[in-house]
Amino acid sequence: MDFIHQLMASIHLQWQQILSLLFSDNIVEFSTASLTSFVLIAAAEIGDKSQLVCMTLASRHRALPIILGAIAAFALLNTLAVIFGAAIAKWLPEYLVAASVAILFALFGAHALRVNEEEDTDEVIKEKSGHGIFFTTFFLIAVAEFGDKTQLAVAGLSSTTLPAAVWLGSTVALAMTSILGVLAGRTLMKKIPLSTLHRLSGIIFITLSIVAAHKAYTAYIPFAGQFSAPGGPSKDAVNTSM
Repeated sequence: MDFIHQLMASIHLQWQQILSLLFSDNIVEFSTASLTSFVLIAAAEIGDKSQLVCMTLASRHRALPIILGAIAAFALLNTLAVIFGAAIAKWLPEYLVAASVAILFALFGAHALRVNEEEDTDEVIKEKSGHGIFFTTFFLIAVAEFGDKTQLAVAGLSSTTLPAAVWLGSTVALAMTSILGVLAGRTLMKKIPLSTLHRLSGIIFITLSIVAAHKAYTAYIPFAGQFSAPGGPSKDAVNTSM
């Protein structure tokens, strides 16, 4: 019960942050963070297994319950990712967080650039029965995406920028890719090579990795300076005490 109360309190806090930022001078920063999250997550998720889930289910069922189930699942997953990312940002020094994000995004980028069309087309998603198509979609996507690169990317972004903006941008992006998967179906995937989309995703991840690495470096300089400050412990003082 404590976890549920903390989760609800965090959701309420993020919502209040969204409202306060929308009506403050930080709207530019909020919009930039939201747009960055939207572009990155949309590029990474198009053609991924969650969109294939929506395509598969849409070939057998009505579109609306599938769309609502997918959006609900992604909203929950992004909330958990944002909470995790924001918590890490408070517990660890800024340079460690930024360095971890840089490494994580570099690995994602390298993986996305190596994925080829044959690997994408071999991915098969099976439909799972349930008590309704809404809950079937919700369960399938929640299980398929939990701990996936998309959720880790959301956690990484929220540890370096505004968590509420990351949640909004990533959730809208995932809702859009789900709707595209339902409405466009496999015809869209035939017109746009998945390898091209994955390469675009890889380039974005690598770019953000470089930005995070620069942020880690600039954050480490003042941290390292604390140990070389005049008031800090010197070698002679340490040797004398010994």
